[in-house]
Parts: sequence; structure tokens; C-alpha cells
Amino acid sequence: MSSKMTAERKAILMQEAQALGDEIRQLKLDKADQAIIKEKVALMQAKRKEAGETGAPEKPGKFVLKTGKGTRDYGPAQSALRNSVLQTVTETFNRYGAETIDTPVFELRDVLMGKYGEEGGKLVYDLQDQGGELLSLRYDLTVPFARYLAMNKITNITRYQIAKVYRRDQPVMSRGRYREFYQCDFDIAGQYDLMLPEAECLGIVDELLTKLEIGEFFINLNHRLILEGMFAVSGIPAKDFKTICSSVDKLDKTPWEDVEQEMINEKFLTKEQTGKLGELVRFRELNSDLNNLELLEKMSQLPDLGQNDKFKKGAEELKVLIEYLNVDGVTTVRYEPSLARGLDYYTGAIYEAVAPKALEGTAVENSEDTAGQPVGVGSVAAGGRYDGLVKMFDSKANVPCCGVSFGIERLFAIMEARQKVAIRTTQTEVYVASAQKNLVRDRKKLVKMLRSAGIKTEMALKANPKLLTQFQYAEERRIPLAIVIGEQELKDGVVKLRNVVTRDEQTIKLDQLITAVRDTLAAL
Repeated sequence: MSSKMTAERKAILMQEAQALGDEIRQLKLDKADQAIIKEKVALMQAKRKEAGETGAPEKPGKFVLKTGKGTRDYGPAQSALRNSVLQTVTETFNRYGAETIDTPVFELRDVLMGKYGEEGGKLVYDLQDQGGELLSLRYDLTVPFARYLAMNKITNITRYQIAKVYRRDQPVMSRGRYREFYQCDFDIAGQYDLMLPEAECLGIVDELLTKLEIGEFFINLNHRLILEGMFAVSGIPAKDFKTICSSVDKLDKTPWEDVEQEMINEKFLTKEQTGKLGELVRFRELNSDLNNLELLEKMSQLPDLGQNDKFKKGAEELKVLIEYLNVDGVTTVRYEPSLARGLDYYTGAIYEAVAPKALEGTAVENSEDTAGQPVGVGSVAAGGRYDGLVKMFDSKANVPCCGVSFGIERLFAIMEARQKVAIRTTQTEVYVASAQKNLVRDRKKLVKMLRSAGIKTEMALKANPKLLTQFQYAEERRIPLAIVIGEQELKDGVVKLRNVVTRDEQTIKLDQLITAVRDTLAAL
């Protein structure tokens, strides 16, 4: 590399090379012309060569210091906030009787392929051949869960899993759209009565999103059989179900006119077919004054649709679910006939939680990478019934399942943007300080005593710190209590217990310290 190559120029070249790498992988997935792929590869290699990226860096400090596209670092403040979200999620899952499992971060490629619809399959990260196995990073936690059930012959379990998944998507970082992100899944597997498991899943969504205080949200609800019925009466062949679903699923972000043109120009539907379908999938929009049961009833009265067996079955099942949700006091669910989840494995009820105005009034609303976009973050939770997925791995297995998955990064993006008060980055309860020099050993003895009693304790890692510096540290970290010792206190067998916020102090005998600290913490 030329000695005149600037760090900025090198960073630009490496970003361009990375973008070309992404483009090449997509071309390979799309089975593009090999001549085009070779041309792109040569251009990418030329960019890397110009940047001097030929293997190990020439000298220490020559790295391009950035995270991979669609990933991010989490500092102490962000990690503390995310951990508080995860703790709330875990506590909620446990309250609903779930057990936890863990599965590998990668699966055999054949396990994942064909499960995620027309678009999803293109977003799976493939790994290089290792030991004769074709592997891919997991795209979600649901398919690995179904594989786990089939492999271990499990027919009944309520489980949750919190783990990272990977998607070769185009990221929008400020809205929580990443390539590496956490999912929090809750699933009920087993033979149960109609719609009772779905009511549990939607109850969890409503409870959790309310607790996290993300602002106004809705849980959109539909049914696979209702979609099949609407497509059938619109004259759309069953073989086109998946591809038309992928178009309909865009209606939450794209105007109907654009979706209709896509179906006509790219998927070869007729204007008559799209006209009929448009009336049905936009039924809520055209009848916004009706509640959930009234919408289902009015659709059931349509001459063609009301006679379709699949629609009738799906509508009756949703009526049962809506009645259960009314008993549970869940008022955030709305029947939405345009909801068409893009995954292949759903067989019954499907649902998706959205927070359309979650980022309104925050800095994210006007950020460069989101200008002109809605002020929500897209789906924050989604799921449904998938009775046939386990059977795809074991033809003899009959394990009905339903579940819901929370996108924790999207929830975190909302809470981070809306956050008004700084969150504590440590859990330290007591800070041990000294007023004079040469008391480091005495401080350490106190720290040991407090930690042995289960009290989270810190002290300055300097032999003779200034008292003001110690107090400032405790205040900045929002540590609730400080214990101050000096030569006179040591002689008298006492310490001073200080409220860091109010700066009030009380003198405590050493043999009463543990009890006094616990009582004071409990009262804060």
C-alpha cells in the first residue's frame, strides 16, 4: 500500500469491498450469470489490494476499526438497559410455567432450508464446508426447536429460549434492525384444546409490552385458513399462495396500489383477481368502525367468502380466541385480514405486535438513515400456530405447536430512544471509603465482611484515595450507600453509614453493620 494512503481512504475502500462481498453472496444465492459474479469478485479483490488488505495488517494500528455491517457493540449503559429488558422477559416467561432450553448457533443447512418463505431463504447465512457438513447460522429459534422436539421424541413442553439469531438482511440500526440480534421465544408444544395455547401466547405479548412501557402497540391477528379462503374466492391458485402472501405481507409498509402492481407485473395476477383480493385484505381499512367479532361476522356474510370452508373454519377459531382474550382483559388485539406472515410453516392463527408510533418525538425520528420513514420499528413480536413443522423432521411425530417470538433489539431500540433517566451500569450496593491514609487493609476487611454477607460492595483500588474522589465516584455510579472509616472510627469500633443521595450519615457499631446495611437498603 502506498505510504500516502490515508486511513480514511482505506476505510472507504474496505467498505466498498465489503458491499461488493454482500452483493456477490446475493448473486450466488440468486444463481446469477457466472461472468457477472467473476467480474464482481475481481473488482472486490482490486479494492482490497488497493487498500493493502492482503492478509495480516502491515503494522499494528492499521486495522479498520469498525463492527461488521448490521452489528454493534454494547457499552455498559446499553448492556445494563438490555439486561433489564431480558430480566423482565425471563420473569414473564417463568410466570407462565415455561422451561428453558438451548440449541446450537448453527444447524445443518437442510434443517433450515424451505422453512422461511420466498424471501427468508435468501437471508440465511451459509458457512463454509466443515468436515463434510453443510451448515448455516440459525435464522430463528423456532425451526431448531422443532428439530429438537423431533430428535428427542418430545411430545409435550412449554419452553422458552433467549439467544442470538442471524439474517443477511439490510440493516437499519437505529430502528433495531440488525444482522445479529437476540430473539426471545415462548412456545407451547402438545395436544391441547382449541385456542387455549394461543390465548396464553397473546396474553404474554400484551403483558410484556405493557410492562416495558414502549408506548401504544397493537397485536394484529389473522389465520392461515382465512388467507387461503380469501385467495381461493379471488381466483388465485393454491400453488401461488406463498408468493402472493409475500406481496400481501408488505401492506403494513407499502400502499395497496404498489402491492397490486407487483402482483400483476411480477406475479402475473389479473386485475380482476387483485381487485377481489384487495377488497378482502383491506376489509378492516374499509370498515374501521367495526370491532373484531363484527368484522369477522361481516366477512362471513359475503356471498362467496362466507361459503368457503377454509374461511369458515378459520373465522370460527378466531372467534373462540377473541372470546378468551376478552376474558383475560387483553384489549390490544385487532383482527387484521392483511396480516400474512411470510414463513412457510404456519398452519393456524398468526399474530404480530407493532408499535407504529414508538419513536415519535425521539432523536431517531429525524436521523439520517430513517428520514421519511414511519416512526415505528416494525414488528416487535410475532408468532402463530405451526402444527406440521415437527412432522417435517419426523413423519411419525404429531406434535402441534404454537408460540411467539420477541425481537429484543427492536424493543431495546425503542426503550433506548425513549429513555429519559440514566440507568445504573453496576449493581453495587455499598461503597467503602476511608477518610485518612494507610487504611487500605481496613477497607479490604470491611469489603470482605460485606461481600461474605451477600452485599454487593466496592472500594477504590488505590492505597490512599482522596475522600472527595471516593464520594464523587459513588455519586456518579449512583451507589446507594457508602461506609466511611477513619482512625477514630477504628478505635471506637464503629463506622459511618452514609446515604449517597441525601448525604445523611449515621454512626453504626461494627457488629451491627450487616443488619443496618440490609435494613437501610430495604427501606430505600
